[in-house]
Amino acid sequence: MKAIRIDEFVRDLATLSPKDVPSPKPKGPRDIGVQITHAALTHVDMLYAQGLHQNNGRHVKPPFILGNEFAGIVTSAPPSSSLRPGTRVFGATLGSFAEHIYADENGLREVPKQWTNAEACAVGASGAISWGSLVSVANLKRGETALILGASGGLGVMAVQIAKALGAKVIAVVGDEEKARMIKSTGADGVVDYHEKDWENKVKAMTEDGQGVHVVYDAIGAVESGLRCLRYRGRLVIVGFAAREGKMENIQANRILLKSAMVHGYRFGEDGRQDPTRTEEVWNGFMDLVVKESIKPIIYKKNYVGLESVSQALIDLGKHTVWGRAIVRINEEAERELKARL
Repeated sequence: MKAIRIDEFVRDLATLSPKDVPSPKPKGPRDIGVQITHAALTHVDMLYAQGLHQNNGRHVKPPFILGNEFAGIVTSAPPSSSLRPGTRVFGATLGSFAEHIYADENGLREVPKQWTNAEACAVGASGAISWGSLVSVANLKRGETALILGASGGLGVMAVQIAKALGAKVIAVVGDEEKARMIKSTGADGVVDYHEKDWENKVKAMTEDGQGVHVVYDAIGAVESGLRCLRYRGRLVIVGFAAREGKMENIQANRILLKSAMVHGYRFGEDGRQDPTRTEEVWNGFMDLVVKESIKPIIYKKNYVGLESVSQALIDLGKHTVWGRAIVRINEEAERELKARL
């Protein structure tokens, strides 16, 4: 099969191209075979390819197939599985920039009937991560104000919609006018451009009493700025470091004390390993919003077709031009043929 295999870490993402690799085989008794129709691009993929992610030191070493999120069609499953061949699924497992993959059943979800595979792939694990951050960790309540840092990204667009569904006021931080228009269309009550001078005070001025927001959702690695926007006894959840290019910021710890703030890291993948029951509850909470049609998948406007387009998609992601989730269309024909048979 074809796949984007990393035989050694790369310096230039433009050098990534599909290779002929052996077809995957199941590694465990619960593994499900999936023909991949779509794969999503994340900042983690960019870091993995270059060896800049913390996981590259232990878990993700060459050779490995790049990519973490996908949608596709089940091709094989153990007799005990509820996911039978022909079922449309989406999931998050290393190795998604490929034509086929095997994934543990716990890491897969059936695609909701109202979504295409591309739409499910655009949501991926971002919805569950954002629900877990805002609900399970930050305990965001109706009537509170949430600040979403990195609001136009794959995680951020889910966080904005979830916060609105919970009845919160949402202030979104983005980097340009196109992203501002997009995030307003998803329901954000206020939008601030982080290029503006003194933008943190503009965020505070948007709050009802000018004292700051109750909750900060940080998907980019801007904890110092988040603390400045936070009111006394506010809560800040660190979800990721998409804007840091592998470099972590050093914060002034006294700011946490002065605000009596709660700063909480939420590592969704490790949570799933340490506490699977909690992660299942998170997924169920998010999927309940999907059933209520409170969630709209946001797919970036540029059309990436085939594994050959992965390198350009990652380059665009690195330039911060992408909003929502960039999707590589690997085999849409398989999805069309499946729908024609049903």
